[in-house]
Amino acid sequence: MIDINLIKTNPQLVKENIKKKFQEQKLPLVDEAIKLDSEIRKLQQKAQDLRAERNKLSLHINEAKKAGKDVKKILAKAKEIPDQIQKIEQEALKLDHKFTQILTSIPNIIHKSVPIGKDASQNKELKKIGKPKTFKFQLKNHAELAESLGFADFDAAAQTSGKGFYYLEGDVALLNQALIRFAIDKMVTHGYKYIETPLLLRGDVISNVADLRDQKEQIYKIEEEDLYLIGTSEHSLIGRFINTTIPEEKLPIKHTSYSMCFRKEVGSHGLDQKGLFRTHQFNKVEMIAICNPEDSMKLYEDMQNITIDIFKALEIPTRMVAICSGDLGDLKHCQVDIEAWSPRKNEYFEVGSCSNLSDAQARKLGIKVASPKGRYTPHTLNNTAIATSRALVAILENNQNKDGSIIIPEVLIPYMNGKTKITKEVP
Repeated sequence: MIDINLIKTNPQLVKENIKKKFQEQKLPLVDEAIKLDSEIRKLQQKAQDLRAERNKLSLHINEAKKAGKDVKKILAKAKEIPDQIQKIEQEALKLDHKFTQILTSIPNIIHKSVPIGKDASQNKELKKIGKPKTFKFQLKNHAELAESLGFADFDAAAQTSGKGFYYLEGDVALLNQALIRFAIDKMVTHGYKYIETPLLLRGDVISNVADLRDQKEQIYKIEEEDLYLIGTSEHSLIGRFINTTIPEEKLPIKHTSYSMCFRKEVGSHGLDQKGLFRTHQFNKVEMIAICNPEDSMKLYEDMQNITIDIFKALEIPTRMVAICSGDLGDLKHCQVDIEAWSPRKNEYFEVGSCSNLSDAQARKLGIKVASPKGRYTPHTLNNTAIATSRALVAILENNQNKDGSIIIPEVLIPYMNGKTKITKEVP
Protein backbone atom coordinates (compact mmCIF):
# COMPACT_ATOMS: atom_id res chain seq x y z
CA MET A 1 0.00 0.00 0.00
CA ILE A 2 1.44 3.33 -1.08
CA ASP A 3 2.25 6.10 1.44
CA ILE A 4 -0.31 8.92 1.42
CA ASN A 5 2.45 11.38 2.36
CA LEU A 6 4.25 10.52 -0.88
CA ILE A 7 1.03 11.06 -2.84
CA LYS A 8 0.49 14.46 -1.22
CA THR A 9 4.07 15.70 -1.54
CA ASN A 10 4.77 14.29 -5.01
CA PRO A 11 1.54 13.42 -6.85
CA GLN A 12 3.25 13.78 -10.23
CA LEU A 13 5.76 11.03 -9.37
CA VAL A 14 2.90 8.71 -8.42
CA LYS A 15 1.04 9.52 -11.65
CA GLU A 16 4.14 8.94 -13.78
CA ASN A 17 4.62 5.60 -12.03
CA ILE A 18 1.03 4.63 -12.87
CA LYS A 19 1.71 5.48 -16.53
CA LYS A 20 4.87 3.34 -16.50
CA LYS A 21 2.71 0.43 -15.40
CA PHE A 22 0.22 1.14 -18.22
CA GLN A 23 -2.66 1.63 -15.75
CA GLU A 24 -3.85 5.07 -16.91
CA GLN A 25 -7.38 4.28 -15.69
CA LYS A 26 -6.00 4.66 -12.14
CA LEU A 27 -4.72 8.21 -12.61
CA PRO A 28 -7.86 9.84 -11.07
CA LEU A 29 -7.25 7.82 -7.89
CA VAL A 30 -4.28 10.05 -6.98
CA ASP A 31 -6.37 13.24 -6.73
CA GLU A 32 -9.22 11.30 -5.12
CA ALA A 33 -6.87 10.00 -2.41
CA ILE A 34 -5.65 13.54 -1.65
CA LYS A 35 -9.24 14.82 -1.47
CA LEU A 36 -10.39 11.97 0.81
CA ASP A 37 -7.38 12.43 3.09
CA SER A 38 -8.32 16.11 3.50
CA GLU A 39 -12.00 15.28 4.18
CA ILE A 40 -11.09 12.62 6.76
CA ARG A 41 -8.71 15.01 8.53
CA LYS A 42 -11.42 17.70 8.67
CA LEU A 43 -13.88 15.23 10.20
CA GLN A 44 -11.28 14.07 12.73
CA GLN A 45 -10.60 17.70 13.67
CA LYS A 46 -14.34 18.34 13.99
CA ALA A 47 -14.70 15.36 16.35
CA GLN A 48 -11.68 16.55 18.34
CA ASP A 49 -13.15 20.05 18.63
CA LEU A 50 -16.45 18.60 19.88
CA ARG A 51 -14.63 16.56 22.53
CA ALA A 52 -12.83 19.73 23.67
CA GLU A 53 -16.18 21.55 23.78
CA ARG A 54 -17.72 18.71 25.81
CA ASN A 55 -14.85 18.92 28.34
CA LYS A 56 -15.30 22.69 28.55
CA LEU A 57 -19.05 22.33 29.12
CA SER A 58 -18.41 19.75 31.84
CA LEU A 59 -16.25 22.31 33.66
CA HIS A 60 -18.96 24.96 33.27
CA ILE A 61 -21.60 22.57 34.62
CA ASN A 62 -19.48 21.79 37.69
CA GLU A 63 -18.78 25.49 38.31
CA ALA A 64 -22.47 26.42 37.83
CA LYS A 65 -23.59 23.69 40.24
CA LYS A 66 -21.15 24.95 42.87
CA ALA A 67 -22.51 28.47 42.39
CA GLY A 68 -26.09 27.17 42.65
CA LYS A 69 -26.97 28.20 39.09
CA ASP A 70 -29.37 26.45 36.70
CA VAL A 71 -27.45 24.00 34.46
CA LYS A 72 -30.33 22.61 32.33
CA LYS A 73 -29.41 24.44 29.11
CA ILE A 74 -25.70 23.64 29.38
CA LEU A 75 -26.50 20.01 30.29
CA ALA A 76 -28.82 19.63 27.29
CA LYS A 77 -26.13 21.00 24.99
CA ALA A 78 -23.50 18.65 26.48
CA LYS A 79 -25.79 15.63 26.00
CA GLU A 80 -26.11 16.32 22.26
CA ILE A 81 -22.34 16.17 21.69
CA PRO A 82 -21.77 12.35 21.96
CA ASP A 83 -24.32 11.73 19.18
CA GLN A 84 -22.69 14.38 17.02
CA ILE A 85 -19.28 12.80 17.58
CA GLN A 86 -20.63 9.34 16.77
CA LYS A 87 -22.15 10.54 13.46
CA ILE A 88 -18.91 12.27 12.47
CA GLU A 89 -16.82 9.19 13.34
CA GLN A 90 -19.13 6.91 11.36
CA GLU A 91 -18.81 9.21 8.36
CA ALA A 92 -15.01 9.29 8.79
CA LEU A 93 -14.92 5.49 9.05
CA LYS A 94 -16.88 5.13 5.81
CA LEU A 95 -14.54 7.54 4.03
CA ASP A 96 -11.50 5.80 5.54
CA HIS A 97 -12.61 2.44 4.12
CA LYS A 98 -12.88 3.97 0.64
CA PHE A 99 -9.55 5.77 1.19
CA THR A 100 -7.79 2.50 2.10
CA GLN A 101 -9.20 0.78 -1.00
CA ILE A 102 -7.86 3.58 -3.17
CA LEU A 103 -4.40 3.49 -1.58
CA THR A 104 -4.33 -0.28 -2.07
CA SER A 105 -5.24 0.13 -5.75
CA ILE A 106 -2.45 2.61 -6.49
CA PRO A 107 0.67 0.63 -7.49
CA ASN A 108 3.90 0.76 -5.52
CA ILE A 109 6.68 2.95 -6.94
CA ILE A 110 8.85 0.80 -9.21
CA HIS A 111 12.65 0.72 -8.90
CA LYS A 112 14.72 2.51 -11.55
CA SER A 113 16.10 -0.86 -12.73
CA VAL A 114 12.63 -2.17 -13.73
CA PRO A 115 12.32 -2.42 -17.55
CA ILE A 116 9.36 -0.48 -18.96
CA GLY A 117 7.02 -2.82 -20.81
CA LYS A 118 3.35 -3.71 -21.16
CA ASP A 119 3.42 -7.46 -20.50
CA ALA A 120 5.57 -10.58 -19.97
CA SER A 121 6.76 -10.49 -23.59
CA GLN A 122 8.80 -7.40 -22.64
CA ASN A 123 10.54 -8.89 -19.62
CA LYS A 124 14.31 -8.54 -19.93
CA GLU A 125 16.91 -11.31 -19.77
CA LEU A 126 19.74 -10.23 -17.46
CA LYS A 127 22.16 -13.14 -17.69
CA LYS A 128 22.54 -16.87 -18.31
CA ILE A 129 24.25 -19.22 -15.88
CA GLY A 130 25.54 -22.57 -17.15
CA LYS A 131 25.43 -24.09 -20.62
CA PRO A 132 22.70 -26.49 -21.79
CA LYS A 133 23.85 -30.05 -22.58
CA THR A 134 23.74 -31.55 -26.04
CA PHE A 135 21.83 -34.84 -26.26
CA LYS A 136 22.30 -37.42 -29.01
CA PHE A 137 19.07 -39.30 -28.44
CA GLN A 138 15.33 -38.61 -28.49
CA LEU A 139 14.47 -36.78 -25.29
CA LYS A 140 11.49 -37.61 -23.07
CA ASN A 141 9.63 -35.07 -20.99
CA HIS A 142 9.72 -35.29 -17.20
CA ALA A 143 6.30 -36.96 -16.91
CA GLU A 144 7.23 -39.72 -19.40
CA LEU A 145 10.52 -40.30 -17.56
CA ALA A 146 8.94 -40.49 -14.09
CA GLU A 147 6.15 -42.81 -15.30
CA SER A 148 8.46 -45.06 -17.29
CA LEU A 149 10.65 -45.50 -14.19
CA GLY A 150 7.51 -46.45 -12.22
CA PHE A 151 7.88 -43.62 -9.70
CA ALA A 152 4.93 -41.35 -10.62
CA ASP A 153 1.22 -41.93 -11.09
CA PHE A 154 -0.59 -38.96 -12.60
CA ASP A 155 -3.62 -40.95 -13.79
CA ALA A 156 -4.50 -42.24 -10.31
CA ALA A 157 -4.15 -38.70 -8.91
CA ALA A 158 -6.54 -37.42 -11.58
CA GLN A 159 -9.04 -40.07 -10.43
CA THR A 160 -8.68 -39.39 -6.70
CA SER A 161 -8.22 -35.60 -6.74
CA GLY A 162 -8.54 -34.22 -10.27
CA LYS A 163 -6.10 -32.64 -12.71
CA GLY A 164 -3.16 -30.82 -11.21
CA PHE A 165 -2.30 -33.47 -8.57
CA TYR A 166 0.18 -36.35 -8.54
CA TYR A 167 1.50 -39.40 -6.72
CA LEU A 168 5.27 -39.68 -6.40
CA GLU A 169 6.95 -42.76 -4.98
CA GLY A 170 10.28 -44.51 -4.55
CA ASP A 171 13.41 -42.72 -5.68
CA VAL A 172 11.64 -39.78 -7.36
CA ALA A 173 9.71 -39.08 -4.14
CA LEU A 174 12.97 -39.38 -2.20
CA LEU A 175 14.62 -37.02 -4.70
CA ASN A 176 11.87 -34.51 -3.90
CA GLN A 177 12.68 -34.81 -0.18
CA ALA A 178 16.41 -34.53 -0.94
CA LEU A 179 15.78 -31.21 -2.68
CA ILE A 180 13.84 -29.92 0.34
CA ARG A 181 16.58 -30.92 2.80
CA PHE A 182 19.35 -29.55 0.58
CA ALA A 183 17.56 -26.20 0.16
CA ILE A 184 16.81 -25.88 3.89
CA ASP A 185 20.45 -26.58 4.77
CA LYS A 186 21.55 -23.98 2.20
CA MET A 187 19.19 -21.38 3.67
CA VAL A 188 20.36 -22.00 7.24
CA THR A 189 24.02 -21.58 6.21
CA HIS A 190 23.06 -18.19 4.74
CA GLY A 191 21.74 -17.05 8.12
CA TYR A 192 18.02 -17.64 7.62
CA LYS A 193 16.16 -18.99 10.65
CA TYR A 194 14.07 -22.05 9.82
CA ILE A 195 10.39 -21.68 10.80
CA GLU A 196 7.49 -24.17 10.73
CA THR A 197 4.38 -22.18 9.83
CA PRO A 198 0.59 -22.68 9.69
CA LEU A 199 -0.77 -23.81 6.31
CA LEU A 200 -4.07 -22.00 6.93
CA LEU A 201 -4.48 -18.27 7.53
CA ARG A 202 -7.38 -15.99 8.42
CA GLY A 203 -8.94 -13.82 5.73
CA ASP A 204 -7.62 -10.52 7.10
CA VAL A 205 -4.05 -11.82 6.91
CA ILE A 206 -4.45 -13.29 3.41
CA SER A 207 -6.01 -10.08 2.07
CA ASN A 208 -3.00 -8.11 3.33
CA VAL A 209 -0.22 -10.44 2.15
CA ALA A 210 -1.66 -11.32 -1.28
CA ASP A 211 -3.01 -8.94 -3.90
CA LEU A 212 -6.72 -9.05 -4.78
CA ARG A 213 -6.18 -10.84 -8.10
CA ASP A 214 -4.18 -13.63 -6.44
CA GLN A 215 -6.75 -13.95 -3.68
CA LYS A 216 -9.51 -14.50 -6.25
CA GLU A 217 -7.60 -16.66 -8.73
CA GLN A 218 -5.07 -18.56 -6.63
CA ILE A 219 -6.10 -18.91 -2.98
CA TYR A 220 -8.34 -21.75 -1.79
CA LYS A 221 -10.94 -20.79 0.85
CA ILE A 222 -12.22 -23.25 3.46
CA GLU A 223 -16.01 -23.34 3.20
CA GLU A 224 -17.95 -21.79 6.11
CA GLU A 225 -14.73 -20.79 7.88
CA ASP A 226 -12.60 -17.66 7.78
CA LEU A 227 -9.57 -19.69 6.73
CA TYR A 228 -7.54 -19.93 3.53
CA LEU A 229 -4.89 -22.42 2.35
CA ILE A 230 -1.54 -20.71 1.81
CA GLY A 231 -0.20 -20.41 -1.74
CA THR A 232 3.32 -20.02 -0.34
CA SER A 233 4.85 -20.01 3.15
CA GLU A 234 5.73 -16.35 2.50
CA HIS A 235 2.09 -15.66 3.42
CA SER A 236 2.44 -17.09 6.92
CA LEU A 237 6.08 -16.01 7.41
CA ILE A 238 5.36 -12.33 6.80
CA GLY A 239 1.75 -12.52 8.05
CA ARG A 240 3.14 -13.44 11.47
CA PHE A 241 4.20 -9.81 11.91
CA ILE A 242 0.82 -8.21 11.16
CA ASN A 243 0.20 -5.12 13.35
CA THR A 244 3.48 -5.54 15.25
CA THR A 245 6.30 -3.12 16.11
CA ILE A 246 9.79 -4.57 15.77
CA PRO A 247 12.76 -3.17 17.74
CA GLU A 248 15.26 -1.85 15.21
CA GLU A 249 18.11 -3.88 16.71
CA LYS A 250 16.37 -7.07 15.56
CA LEU A 251 16.69 -6.11 11.89
CA PRO A 252 17.22 -7.64 9.46
CA ILE A 253 14.78 -10.47 10.16
CA LYS A 254 15.60 -13.35 7.80
CA HIS A 255 13.28 -16.36 7.92
CA THR A 256 12.86 -19.46 5.77
CA SER A 257 10.29 -22.23 5.71
CA TYR A 258 9.38 -25.41 3.86
CA SER A 259 5.68 -25.95 3.25
CA MET A 260 3.10 -27.61 1.09
CA CYS A 261 1.55 -24.90 -1.09
CA PHE A 262 -1.90 -24.81 -2.67
CA ARG A 263 -3.09 -22.80 -5.68
CA LYS A 264 -6.30 -22.81 -7.70
CA GLU A 265 -4.47 -21.70 -10.87
CA VAL A 266 -7.67 -20.16 -12.30
CA GLY A 267 -7.20 -19.36 -15.99
CA SER A 268 -3.74 -20.95 -16.10
CA HIS A 269 -2.65 -23.03 -19.06
CA GLY A 270 -0.81 -26.28 -18.36
CA LEU A 271 -3.18 -28.01 -15.94
CA ASP A 272 -4.44 -30.19 -18.78
CA GLN A 273 -0.91 -31.45 -19.33
CA LYS A 274 0.23 -34.45 -17.35
CA GLY A 275 3.12 -33.80 -15.00
CA LEU A 276 4.62 -31.58 -12.33
CA PHE A 277 5.01 -28.28 -14.15
CA ARG A 278 1.74 -26.64 -13.02
CA THR A 279 -0.15 -28.24 -10.15
CA HIS A 280 -2.66 -27.36 -7.42
CA GLN A 281 -0.37 -28.73 -4.68
CA PHE A 282 3.42 -28.52 -4.53
CA ASN A 283 6.40 -28.23 -2.17
CA LYS A 284 8.42 -25.07 -1.73
CA VAL A 285 11.23 -23.67 0.40
CA GLU A 286 10.64 -19.93 0.69
CA MET A 287 12.47 -17.03 2.34
CA ILE A 288 11.41 -13.58 3.57
CA ALA A 289 13.27 -10.60 4.98
CA ILE A 290 12.25 -7.49 6.93
CA CYS A 291 14.90 -4.80 6.92
CA ASN A 292 15.91 -1.14 7.02
CA PRO A 293 14.94 0.59 3.76
CA GLU A 294 18.58 1.32 2.92
CA ASP A 295 19.46 -2.39 3.10
CA SER A 296 16.69 -3.81 0.92
CA MET A 297 18.37 -3.71 -2.51
CA LYS A 298 21.48 -5.44 -1.14
CA LEU A 299 19.29 -8.14 0.41
CA TYR A 300 17.39 -8.38 -2.89
CA GLU A 301 20.62 -9.28 -4.70
CA ASP A 302 21.69 -11.70 -1.95
CA MET A 303 18.37 -13.54 -2.12
CA GLN A 304 18.56 -13.95 -5.89
CA ASN A 305 22.07 -15.34 -5.58
CA ILE A 306 20.96 -18.01 -3.11
CA THR A 307 18.50 -19.46 -5.64
CA ILE A 308 21.11 -19.23 -8.40
CA ASP A 309 23.64 -21.00 -6.16
CA ILE A 310 21.12 -23.79 -5.47
CA PHE A 311 20.58 -24.43 -9.19
CA LYS A 312 24.31 -24.06 -9.91
CA ALA A 313 24.94 -26.78 -7.32
CA LEU A 314 22.30 -28.93 -9.02
CA GLU A 315 24.14 -28.25 -12.33
CA ILE A 316 20.99 -26.99 -14.03
CA PRO A 317 21.45 -24.21 -16.63
CA THR A 318 19.47 -21.12 -15.58
CA ARG A 319 18.90 -17.51 -16.49
CA MET A 320 17.77 -14.36 -14.67
CA VAL A 321 14.89 -12.30 -16.05
CA ALA A 322 13.89 -8.81 -14.88
CA ILE A 323 10.10 -8.43 -14.75
CA CYS A 324 8.90 -5.38 -16.68
CA SER A 325 6.64 -2.66 -15.28
CA GLY A 326 3.42 -3.92 -16.87
CA ASP A 327 3.97 -7.50 -15.67
CA LEU A 328 4.97 -6.45 -12.14
CA GLY A 329 2.45 -6.96 -9.31
CA ASP A 330 1.13 -3.73 -7.82
CA LEU A 331 2.71 -4.35 -4.40
CA LYS A 332 6.16 -4.90 -5.89
CA HIS A 333 9.06 -2.46 -6.17
CA CYS A 334 11.01 -4.82 -8.43
CA GLN A 335 11.15 -8.53 -9.28
CA VAL A 336 13.57 -10.98 -10.87
CA ASP A 337 12.57 -14.48 -11.96
CA ILE A 338 14.99 -17.41 -12.06
CA GLU A 339 14.35 -19.75 -14.98
CA ALA A 340 15.74 -23.24 -15.65
CA TRP A 341 16.48 -24.83 -19.01
CA SER A 342 14.17 -27.47 -20.47
CA PRO A 343 16.05 -29.49 -23.13
CA ARG A 344 12.79 -31.18 -24.10
CA LYS A 345 11.07 -27.86 -24.94
CA ASN A 346 14.29 -26.07 -25.87
CA GLU A 347 13.37 -23.09 -23.69
CA TYR A 348 13.65 -21.71 -20.17
CA PHE A 349 10.84 -21.94 -17.59
CA GLU A 350 10.29 -20.23 -14.24
CA VAL A 351 11.59 -22.00 -11.13
CA GLY A 352 11.77 -19.10 -8.68
CA SER A 353 10.85 -15.48 -8.14
CA CYS A 354 12.53 -12.81 -6.01
CA SER A 355 10.65 -9.62 -5.06
CA ASN A 356 11.43 -6.42 -3.20
CA LEU A 357 8.16 -4.87 -2.02
CA SER A 358 9.85 -1.81 -0.45
CA ASP A 359 7.50 -0.50 2.29
CA ALA A 360 4.18 -1.28 0.51
CA GLN A 361 3.52 -4.72 2.03
CA ALA A 362 4.68 -3.71 5.53
CA ARG A 363 2.40 -0.64 5.45
CA LYS A 364 -0.54 -2.80 4.37
CA LEU A 365 0.19 -5.25 7.21
CA GLY A 366 0.74 -2.52 9.80
CA ILE A 367 4.37 -3.55 10.49
CA LYS A 368 6.45 -0.83 12.13
CA VAL A 369 10.01 -0.53 13.44
CA ALA A 370 10.83 1.25 16.71
CA SER A 371 14.12 3.16 16.58
CA PRO A 372 15.72 5.83 18.81
CA LYS A 373 14.61 8.43 16.23
CA GLY A 374 11.01 7.24 16.17
CA ARG A 375 8.90 4.69 14.29
CA TYR A 376 9.14 3.91 10.59
CA THR A 377 7.87 1.37 8.05
CA PRO A 378 10.46 -1.28 7.09
CA HIS A 379 10.99 -2.91 3.70
CA THR A 380 9.98 -6.52 3.06
CA LEU A 381 11.28 -9.02 0.52
CA ASN A 382 10.53 -12.59 -0.48
CA ASN A 383 12.16 -15.21 -2.67
CA THR A 384 11.72 -18.81 -3.70
CA ALA A 385 14.72 -20.87 -2.68
CA ILE A 386 13.24 -23.85 -4.54
CA ALA A 387 9.87 -25.10 -5.74
CA THR A 388 10.67 -28.80 -5.84
CA SER A 389 8.14 -29.80 -8.50
CA ARG A 390 9.74 -27.36 -10.96
CA ALA A 391 13.23 -28.44 -9.87
CA LEU A 392 12.27 -32.10 -10.47
CA VAL A 393 11.18 -31.20 -14.01
CA ALA A 394 14.60 -29.64 -14.61
CA ILE A 395 16.58 -32.51 -13.06
CA LEU A 396 14.67 -35.31 -14.80
CA GLU A 397 14.92 -33.67 -18.22
CA ASN A 398 18.52 -32.39 -17.98
CA ASN A 399 19.93 -35.52 -16.30
CA GLN A 400 18.22 -38.22 -18.37
CA ASN A 401 20.14 -41.00 -20.08
CA LYS A 402 19.25 -42.86 -23.28
CA ASP A 403 17.96 -45.83 -21.26
CA GLY A 404 15.58 -43.55 -19.32
CA SER A 405 17.62 -43.58 -16.09
CA ILE A 406 18.36 -40.31 -14.26
CA ILE A 407 21.72 -39.12 -12.92
CA ILE A 408 21.32 -37.77 -9.39
CA PRO A 409 23.07 -34.39 -8.93
CA GLU A 410 26.23 -34.84 -6.89
CA VAL A 411 25.12 -32.46 -4.11
CA LEU A 412 22.00 -34.60 -3.53
CA ILE A 413 23.78 -37.97 -3.28
CA PRO A 414 24.28 -37.68 0.52
CA TYR A 415 20.52 -36.99 0.85
CA MET A 416 19.78 -40.05 -1.33
CA ASN A 417 21.69 -42.48 0.93
CA GLY A 418 24.63 -42.59 -1.50
CA LYS A 419 22.57 -43.48 -4.58
CA THR A 420 23.96 -41.92 -7.78
CA LYS A 421 21.35 -42.94 -10.35
CA ILE A 422 17.62 -43.51 -10.52
CA THR A 423 16.77 -46.62 -12.53
CA LYS A 424 13.59 -48.57 -13.14
CA GLU A 425 12.60 -50.63 -10.12
CA VAL A 426 12.96 -54.36 -10.72
CA PRO A 427 9.78 -56.19 -9.64
